[in-house]
Amino acid sequence: MRRALLAITGLAASTTALVVFKGSPAATQVAQNLPTAQPVDPTPQDVDPAAAPAPGAAAEPPAGAPTPSVAPSAPSSAKPTKSTTRPPSTPRTTTKAPTAPRPTTKAPQPTTRRITGPGVDNEYGYVQVQIVVSGTRIVDAVALSLPSGGESDIHSDDVSGRYDGSGGEVVQKQSANVNTVSGATETSNSYKQSLRGAIEQAF
Repeated sequence: MRRALLAITGLAASTTALVVFKGSPAATQVAQNLPTAQPVDPTPQDVDPAAAPAPGAAAEPPAGAPTPSVAPSAPSSAKPTKSTTRPPSTPRTTTKAPTAPRPTTKAPQPTTRRITGPGVDNEYGYVQVQIVVSGTRIVDAVALSLPSGGESDIHSDDVSGRYDGSGGEVVQKQSANVNTVSGATETSNSYKQSLRGAIEQAF
């Protein structure tokens, strides 16, 4: 039994030494005869090569992965913005032309004037006449002074009643060519003389 164990042990040791002795050169020869290692294709065997992303293309992130925020690219050429601010406008000054005076259809009112004739003395007393003129017409006449006393009062009243007033002979004739009052010739002539002087001043 002991011999048999020793025999087995010795056989194993001799076999190991033989393998070590012969294995070293043979292993080297086997390594030299092996083909050159090829690059390993990283693409999984079950993935279609046509579906693979092209070189340089960004790989699609896997589902569920957070999407990276991409900053917006600045425009290549920024156009200057137009200014909408308007300059202050100057106020318009409107000059209104002066309006011409409207012609009046109403005739201007004539100016009324009072003209006093010169005083005249006669043997009965003092005579002076005043006329009222409007425009170019005599509108009234009045004796400012006539002889008085006795019969002179009667004659003076006759002369005044004939010539004076707006309805008297002076206004009717528009002149000093009035008729002489009968019985008061001297007073009538003195009245005409003063009346003629007033008319000459008026016209």
